[in-house]
Amino acid sequence: MQIHNMAIKLISLRTLALFCSILFYKIPKRIILKNFRRTNSFATSHLKFPKFQFLAHKQGLENQTIIFHLEKTLLKSPSLFPYFMLVAFEAGGLIRSLILFLFYPFITLCNDDFAIKAMVMICFLGLKKDKFREGRAVLPKFFLEDVGKESFEVLRRCKKKVAVTDLPRVMVEVFLIDYLNIDIVVGKELKVFCGYYVGLMEERSDINSFQVVDSISNAIGISSFKKFFDCPLFFNCKEIYLVTEKEKMDWHQLPKDLYHKPLVFHDGRLAFTPTYLATLTMFMWLPFGFILAIFRIIIAMPSSYPMYYLVMHFTGLRLRGFKPNKSVSSSNEKKNGVLYVCNHRTLLDPVIVSLILNDPSLTALTYSVSKVSEKLSPIKTVRLTRNKDQDAELMQEQLSRGDLVVCPEGTTCREPYLLRFSPLFSEISERIVPVAMDCHVSMFYGTTARGFKCLDPFFFLMNPYPSYSGRFLDMVRGGVNESFDDCENSKFKVANLVQSEIAKELGFSCTKLTRKDKYLILAGNAGIV
Repeated sequence: MQIHNMAIKLISLRTLALFCSILFYKIPKRIILKNFRRTNSFATSHLKFPKFQFLAHKQGLENQTIIFHLEKTLLKSPSLFPYFMLVAFEAGGLIRSLILFLFYPFITLCNDDFAIKAMVMICFLGLKKDKFREGRAVLPKFFLEDVGKESFEVLRRCKKKVAVTDLPRVMVEVFLIDYLNIDIVVGKELKVFCGYYVGLMEERSDINSFQVVDSISNAIGISSFKKFFDCPLFFNCKEIYLVTEKEKMDWHQLPKDLYHKPLVFHDGRLAFTPTYLATLTMFMWLPFGFILAIFRIIIAMPSSYPMYYLVMHFTGLRLRGFKPNKSVSSSNEKKNGVLYVCNHRTLLDPVIVSLILNDPSLTALTYSVSKVSEKLSPIKTVRLTRNKDQDAELMQEQLSRGDLVVCPEGTTCREPYLLRFSPLFSEISERIVPVAMDCHVSMFYGTTARGFKCLDPFFFLMNPYPSYSGRFLDMVRGGVNESFDDCENSKFKVANLVQSEIAKELGFSCTKLTRKDKYLILAGNAGIV
């Protein structure tokens, strides 16, 4: 009788242990039954699971295939909330992001799988599939800032890299393939009805990915103890290395020079990683920030320039200017005015140039600027047509009346890169003054490629402590420059010279990318407004 009772207790304990493993470690029962009963399963093969740090010193990875779990082995952050908040705020708007913020404390009480499904439902329900570009335009920047250098250095040594993710593929595919050179991404697809996301995910159904990896028996797997059971791909691995949260805490941020290609363009309004506490701070600041932006625009803009400097300093807007020599800024001796050529950071670039010069008569040449921004501008604006002959005639006419400021990039760039300068300005004026502009924000970006451009000045001025700097460089001679051997191409050489001088002053890199390239990447159009 005693032996019988002990047997019943042992069976009960084993059943309880299996139930707890399924409940707390999220190990699907079908995977346990399917894989642990196989003759070549983990239970019978007596495999050990060494720590990830041993893989970093392993030799011969150049000919290996590696399968890794994205969230647990590549990203340092233990929370996926910031990425879903970016989708909710940038694609869904303020109300949707507030709903996610309010529900998140309750979502954290659920297991990981249900939490992801709940956040997918809140963030994607009702979004139009064709217009969703956050996975290409917004998320890569924040994902790259969260990648651990130590883990990526191991991945880049391998011949073929396969990423397994619990996130929807539309969120991570561009980031992994374009910027980290990952070969295959295995993730879940979002269900679509009539062109709109319904907030539900399909199971992992990338048949080609499974077939490719299934044919390779010598793959190496990297995962965590709670996750490597969830994907059948890991059962084809000859070795499994586990990453602990303690190891991830010691990882460093991935340097930008290790990106597969430079991150030149990105979109979105949020300039910070929206963790839960940071998002709480943003929602608390929004009412004050809106009032502050209105105050900065209505009170400061129409004021005299000395008063404007005082108001800026009082409200936290920092401005640093390095004025040119008087001989350069003065245009009384010449018939035409001076053409100030600056790189483009925000819509406020011409205004900052005017403030540094203390010259409210300066005229700004603009492209696709909203009428609201033109009305709020404290200096005169003249809209160009993007027709070369018409714009050249218009610029010469305006230059005969006074000094001009133009941004030949044609669009803004947030990262430390300069886009190709349009050479039209180099034909118009003989006196060109390059101006190196830079700005820094802490909460909101004052530029957008897909949003409402009329809100750009508001978002920039809503930052608690935005800063702007402008440095005037030595004058460059434009027009037909006989100092160059090929006079016909002198305009391109002058444009490239001005671009390189500004880039050198700022520590930026020159590119051949244009406005069209930016809008094709971020918005899927040519940027014609």
